[in-house]
Amino acid sequence: MTTTVGADPAVVGPYLAEALGGQKWRSVRVELITAGMSNLTYVVTPEGGSDADAVILRRPPTGAVLATAHDMVREHRVISALAGTPVPVPRTLHLATDAAVLGAPFYVMERVVGVHVVQELPPGFAEQPAERRALASGLMDVLADLHSVDAAAVGLADFGRPEGFLQRQVRRWTTQWDATRDTDRPAMDALAARLAATVPATQRSGITHGDFRLDNCLLDPDTPGAVRAVLDWEMSTLGDPLTDLGMLFVYWPQAGEDRGVAISPVTTLPGFPTRLELAERYAARTGADLTDLRWYVGFAYFKFAAIVAGIVARSAAGAMAGKDTTGYADKIDPCVELGRAALEDGAL
Repeated sequence: MTTTVGADPAVVGPYLAEALGGQKWRSVRVELITAGMSNLTYVVTPEGGSDADAVILRRPPTGAVLATAHDMVREHRVISALAGTPVPVPRTLHLATDAAVLGAPFYVMERVVGVHVVQELPPGFAEQPAERRALASGLMDVLADLHSVDAAAVGLADFGRPEGFLQRQVRRWTTQWDATRDTDRPAMDALAARLAATVPATQRSGITHGDFRLDNCLLDPDTPGAVRAVLDWEMSTLGDPLTDLGMLFVYWPQAGEDRGVAISPVTTLPGFPTRLELAERYAARTGADLTDLRWYVGFAYFKFAAIVAGIVARSAAGAMAGKDTTGYADKIDPCVELGRAALEDGAL
């Protein structure tokens, strides 16, 4: 067994043998999944076991983090609560709140096998334009289903404070930017001030994911449009659902675009709908009024810029467990300009 940063197999194995009630876990292989830039995700497999025996372990980054960030207890709670709803989530297996075990709280869940789309579509998957449109439609339908879940009915009535949610979000991400700013960026400060001064009235509140996008989902390999699991719930809360739609726009470049901020070019391929087509499907499914969508998109770019600044800061501090963050700082200024253009010019 080799030591894995943040999840030493010599510690994880014996702990899971007790927590999961099986001696097969006493000796394990631990592999850090390279995708993702925030919480750390590991595949844990019993020695001699197959992929079918593996589970997933999630924990915060290995360095210092901001207050309220990377909360494993909250992430475990929302995934557990959504079990049995139309929202596909992995089955949770164990929550460890004792930071003495791995240096931070963590939880364990089942490993869901599915297609994970990041930089490109795998060969043979969603090769036809109609399949890609179905993939996008399925993604939007899952988001609409999430926003239709009755929080109280699944035990999440106290999962957040919907009143004043948007104002607090602007303050929270402004505070995060102030805590992790890499250099003087007056346009970022101006965008924060403009957002704070133009907060729209919230139409309705519900469970929000906080970072809903294509590469935070596992897809059915045989049925484009079917989502097997929604992952990465660390920013989930009760709040304004339109913040999820705005955030999805940040991650959805269209054909012919190179905005300088996209993580993946996949949605520029033929067949994927435009951002406004996504919004139309969402509105049709939920009945949401999208009059103020430009504010939500402007805020999403601001939030994304603050997240990137946090990643850059953690990387500089050596807290990203080997993740490659090359070029991330270069995304901040283009992101700020796109946020300004959405907010002031309606450029969605």
